[in-house]
Amino acid sequence: MYFGLSEDQIFFQDNVKKFLEDNAPLDVIRNISKGENPNQKNEIHSGIINLGINNILVPEEHGGLGLDLLFAAAISQSIGEAVAPLPYCGSYVMAPIAIQIGASKLQKENIFNEMSSGNTKFGIAFSEYFGSRDSSSINFSNEKINGKTIFAIDCDYATDILVSDASGKIGIVSIEDKNIEIVDLITVDKTRTYKEIKFSNANVEILANTKNSTDGIEKALDAGRIITAADTLGASQAMLDKAVSYSKERKQFNRVIGSFQAVKHMCAEMAADLEPCYSLVWHAAHSFDNNDDDSKLMACHAKSHISEVAKMVSKKATEVHGGMGFTDLLGLHFWFKRIGLNRQLLGAPEIVRNEAAKAQGL
Repeated sequence: MYFGLSEDQIFFQDNVKKFLEDNAPLDVIRNISKGENPNQKNEIHSGIINLGINNILVPEEHGGLGLDLLFAAAISQSIGEAVAPLPYCGSYVMAPIAIQIGASKLQKENIFNEMSSGNTKFGIAFSEYFGSRDSSSINFSNEKINGKTIFAIDCDYATDILVSDASGKIGIVSIEDKNIEIVDLITVDKTRTYKEIKFSNANVEILANTKNSTDGIEKALDAGRIITAADTLGASQAMLDKAVSYSKERKQFNRVIGSFQAVKHMCAEMAADLEPCYSLVWHAAHSFDNNDDDSKLMACHAKSHISEVAKMVSKKATEVHGGMGFTDLLGLHFWFKRIGLNRQLLGAPEIVRNEAAKAQGL
């Protein structure tokens, strides 16, 4: 039996890939990473929205496409391959899933209608739930929120923030609230932005079904980890392709370096380890919507395993390029750093494996 992407999923994936190839080549990514010409970033975001990725997981009855996570994962591969400077995992995947499961019927109607029309976009601040720090804490009380959260994602175009406390309760806070302070975090990944957010008695609306259940945040995190793994997979494939291409062109001792056994082995090892990761991501995304018993476990496996494989690929692909691999001229560092940050995003492999063990009762 063949298990892979459908024609429709490949169609979505190819459309996103073609758009990013045309509108976000490496030179544009380099400019955006330096903070130059912000209009380019806005144009890329507007263009990708026109392709409909903001409505991938919004239910059809609320104006969305009502597709499943495998569609979203296929798109994420293309975004990672292009190291695109876009909000995606949080705004357009985790947010609709958290709302679908955690919101009341009335909340869902109001929020999804605003999301499908493009009036509402969410940043995600869930680190308190899965990886809190001693200096950070979130407290909900009397429709107010206080505390600090770090590594909020997808806040660039957000109108609101979905924020959780340690118990898994999720609240909505307007980004325009005067009682919040948003600080840019400096990371190695310059293709995306991350925020630290401080709340000082800001107004918050709690998603009704998260008051007594962690299902909303657990499913949102599972989805986010699968999508992050798909992004990492796309970035890893790009680094492998660049390494193979370079090995066929670069000559030493009047021979292309791809003819040397050591280089052949490096490329073969990268390809052999990366290829099974496709079926792992696709199976995890399929299980998310079709197999509740394995959903958590497969999400944890995909995130942790692909993080490890991608770490190896990023190193070996850079080594194939020799000294040139470390220069800004080739731009390999954009993929290298994105892979490195994805490894930590939404839980490092150690944290995720611990959750997988708990899910199996170990």
